[in-house]
Amino acid sequence: MIKREYGENTTLETRAEANESVDRNKRYQQILEVMQEVNIPLTAKEVAIYMNYRGYIPTTERNFTAPRLTELCKMGKVEPVGRKKCSQTGKNVTVYALREVE
Repeated sequence: MIKREYGENTTLETRAEANESVDRNKRYQQILEVMQEVNIPLTAKEVAIYMNYRGYIPTTERNFTAPRLTELCKMGKVEPVGRKKCSQTGKNVTVYALREVE
């Protein structure tokens, strides 16, 4: 264990390290593959469930998919199409769909 110095913000360091370790292009491809095959709008949690089932990610935690879905939205490949109540948390969450090519 590396001892933290007083006032040192190790959270930012570890978060950055974890973020850099993700193969984004591979994750984008996996998310798009799941969404294309399922072919219905999905929440980040639902995408994570399908990805976990396929062995792409170790758990059904939505944090594996939510940041990449946001990035895919910015790229114009996915778009938010509505909201619904999450069956896991009871909270209103965004529903995403593949963007139709014009």
